[in-house]
Amino acid sequence: MSGAARSIVIASPEGESGKSTVALGVLDLLVRQGRRVGVYRPVSRVTGTGADGGAVVPERDYVLEMLLDHDGVELEYDDAVGVTYSDLHEDPDDAMARIVARFHAMAERCDSVVVLGTDYTDVAGVNELAFNARIAANLGAPVLLVVSGKGRTPQDVTALAEASLAELGTYYAHAVGLVVNRCDTLNARDVRAAVAAAQPEVPVWTIPEEPFLSAPTVGQLVEAVEGELALGDPELLGREALGVLVGAMSFEHLLGHLSDGAVVITPGDRTDVLTGLLAAHTAPSFPSLAGIVLNGGFYPEGRARELLEALQPRVPVIRTDMDTYRATQRASAVRGRVTRDSQRKIDVARALFERCVDGGALASRLDLPRPEVVTPLMFEHQLIERARGGRRHVVLPEGDDDRILRAAGTVLARGIADLTILGDEAAIRGRAAELGLDLDGARVLSPTGATPESKEILDRFAAEYTRLRAHKGMTEERAREIVTDVSYFGTLMVHLGLADGMVSGAAHSTAHTIRPSFEIIRTRPGTSSVSSVFFMCLTDRVLVYGDCAVIPDPTSDELADIAVSSAATAAQFGVEPRIAMLSYSTGTSGSGADVDKVRAATAAVRERAPGLVVEGPIQYDAAVDASVAASKLPGSDVAGRATVFVFPDLNTGNNTYKAVQRSAGAVAVGPVLQGLNKPVNDLSRGALVQDIVNTIAITAIQAQEAVRPEAAGELRAGQEQQAATELEQM
Repeated sequence: MSGAARSIVIASPEGESGKSTVALGVLDLLVRQGRRVGVYRPVSRVTGTGADGGAVVPERDYVLEMLLDHDGVELEYDDAVGVTYSDLHEDPDDAMARIVARFHAMAERCDSVVVLGTDYTDVAGVNELAFNARIAANLGAPVLLVVSGKGRTPQDVTALAEASLAELGTYYAHAVGLVVNRCDTLNARDVRAAVAAAQPEVPVWTIPEEPFLSAPTVGQLVEAVEGELALGDPELLGREALGVLVGAMSFEHLLGHLSDGAVVITPGDRTDVLTGLLAAHTAPSFPSLAGIVLNGGFYPEGRARELLEALQPRVPVIRTDMDTYRATQRASAVRGRVTRDSQRKIDVARALFERCVDGGALASRLDLPRPEVVTPLMFEHQLIERARGGRRHVVLPEGDDDRILRAAGTVLARGIADLTILGDEAAIRGRAAELGLDLDGARVLSPTGATPESKEILDRFAAEYTRLRAHKGMTEERAREIVTDVSYFGTLMVHLGLADGMVSGAAHSTAHTIRPSFEIIRTRPGTSSVSSVFFMCLTDRVLVYGDCAVIPDPTSDELADIAVSSAATAAQFGVEPRIAMLSYSTGTSGSGADVDKVRAATAAVRERAPGLVVEGPIQYDAAVDASVAASKLPGSDVAGRATVFVFPDLNTGNNTYKAVQRSAGAVAVGPVLQGLNKPVNDLSRGALVQDIVNTIAITAIQAQEAVRPEAAGELRAGQEQQAATELEQM
């Protein structure tokens, strides 16, 4: 590591300032620079005793675990910890020496390190901020100071900031910036102005208070009231409890106080209240509860119990022996955490930091050099930033899939795209609430015409599909049946401008997802084939592979289409296209029908797009390895440095991308469809939530440059038949 100046200490003069939100944002920033990033906690907390009742054992730090779980960090927990508070109390000087030594041992493997200051759960000395300042000075790392603005006036925050910055200076620590976190939204601007006026040499950013980040999970409340799950889905114990309500009044009066995400504490012998709460929870127009706590040691018996169990509620119903006062007091005192398992909180924290803190300014203050490589995480970040920069509307047809809902929550929280989700609105919003997802920003439409709004749209779609397929003898009655299918409904939304793109396939086949696009959206002018690419994200660069998912055995003309389309896709996503038309032979060394097909395709590419740099036929090793290229194809502009690889058939392409993905540890993003007038993209049925988020971002970027429908060309009858043949083989 070239000096600790590219590390940063996140420190605060107080507890509960929200350092974890800031640390996560800074970690994201460093990882996006393509750096090997480490995380370090100089002092860890301790609790309890060992199994034999003797030695104190370190507690696993939930914030440290969350940061270490970041995709860009490759460190073990023990390597990221300096000393314990017990070590610090026994011998402060020795502890400091060990903190520095362990930091440098770990930092040798990193380009930059996020150092997380102490969290005020123990007493490190008379002044804990002073101790953090000493750590920063000894590590040679600047400090990003975090203070809380919660419940404070601009003058209060300014006074605290001035005192804290002075304390850092006393111990020779340098502040690289100041974040006022948990700030009252109404006075955030005044806070920033006041602090910046008092400390003009230090950049100041304000992050508003977000109650969701401090909301406990239902599982935490169970622990707090020493309860147990009596009924309901255990998975829903991870949902955030957005409020605690005592349900001791009559149910009629209680009903008006219910809210989404609330946990209601009620005596266990109030069967009337319990059954009423379960009914309200399942009713479409009433709040979705996070949980119900039955206190006092009571639980329904006899027929009441049979009724309760027959209802099979999903909402957690918890039993506790505590009385109402103690249970409410305990539950109200619990503060939530941003942990490795709380994806929604992580999404919200990231979005807050990205929106409120100028990452470019902070990076320049840390003197981070411009990255010379493109890592998978950098590529994913670039996708999200570009999508967010020209926000588009994407339709997700598979609203009954939890992965789609989770991805939608992330997309909305981070402002990547506007969304429409297809399905039954009550079911989708109910399930999202159970999963603790905020989908308020999404539009939900029923493709079956279950609501007046969706029925009007369905009528319009049936008429349009009848018009488009009139040459095939389509009737409006038959069209009305077809367009209720989610893939047809979503595709027609894109076709008629109600959405800019579509992402599907998590629960449907490729054929089911893209068949409607051949019939409705059709190919771009000048392109006769729909094909696909994968972005293959290696450790230091991104390559483009086409076609590995759509056309089984392309003709030479189709290979030329794939090459031209793949080059355009590569350029659209920041990859300079240098096209390798792959074959088992390089240059003029081989012959045969397969080689001749690639040779003809290469000539067609040069004729159709003379500005493109293309080489073919060429073997894969000659395309990627400079030494092989020098002997097999010297003087080529592509050999040894190709970025776009066009495979001669689907069998070769699909096997190659999977081999590279598994053997080289590459991240494969795709398939990304190309050649259509408007973007429709297919997901793997094994897609992870992050895969879906990436595909939505890609679709939004494609939509930013999509051809408008009035410019669309019509599929020729032969092309349409060819498309149908390809789909049958998928």
